[in-house]
Amino acid sequence: MHGAGNDFVVIDGRELDRDWGSMAASMSDRHFGVGSDGLLLVVPSDVADLQMRMWNPDGSESEMCGNGIRCFSKYAIERGMVTLRDGTFTAETGAGVLEIQPIMRDGQVVRARVNMGRPELAPERVPVDPAQRLVPIGAGHTTAHSGSGANARYYNPTDIVFDWPLAVPGHAFAFTGVSMGNPHAVVFLDTPVEEFALEAIGPLVEHHPLFPNRVNFEIVNVVDRTHLTARVWERGAGLTLACGSGACAVAVAARIHGYTDEQVAVQLPGGTLTMTWDGEGDIFLEGPVELVYEGRWPD
Repeated sequence: MHGAGNDFVVIDGRELDRDWGSMAASMSDRHFGVGSDGLLLVVPSDVADLQMRMWNPDGSESEMCGNGIRCFSKYAIERGMVTLRDGTFTAETGAGVLEIQPIMRDGQVVRARVNMGRPELAPERVPVDPAQRLVPIGAGHTTAHSGSGANARYYNPTDIVFDWPLAVPGHAFAFTGVSMGNPHAVVFLDTPVEEFALEAIGPLVEHHPLFPNRVNFEIVNVVDRTHLTARVWERGAGLTLACGSGACAVAVAARIHGYTDEQVAVQLPGGTLTMTWDGEGDIFLEGPVELVYEGRWPD
């Protein structure tokens, strides 16, 4: 399945017991496996209708996946695993219990709107290691969107990870840290995101000592107050065509910088996701979801 080009193997794991990290690595291999950005597992939950677990292609487990949870919702609903109440159901994730509203057409889930919870911006919540804040691992030029200034309506820039310095060999940035249940580092650029060497720089940022749990890295162009363009290096996955939690992090970082309004469309290489955030409470993500094919993996 895929959501805006972010593709996943989805498995009903309610009665299965496997080494899922190892299986995710095998299945996600695009030459010798199925090929995917990760493995999603449907399992029972004691606190929600179902639980979603997700493994990256490197075998590590991720706390949350915004595109993945839409795929999860389509899979669960169309196979009769959940019953909607007032048009919604709940899913337990590493980011907490989230409410999902499927958008149906001819009995099929074609889109979904997900309450992704409240973003976290404090250093210990992202998390980042303040002791590493001034530790450079290289030197170079700074490429950043000009004119940033904190929107102080709800956040004091000194209390959050707002425009912190980040250096890797050949580049220096100001990044904003956001947790959507998983960690994100967002950088705004004046130069086009398409020209940025994300494949080379992404791994350096992911493994930077600032980030004890590693990090997802987003680079962003501000188009106008309702549109952003972004690319993502995903922790444990590398370059992906889209990232739902990353798009939320981008929308949050843009709003607290004062760049955008309450609703914003984030254009990613695989498609467009729409975020709605009042600047204080929960953020809502909406985007497409598609089934690509079904198959059987030999045991």
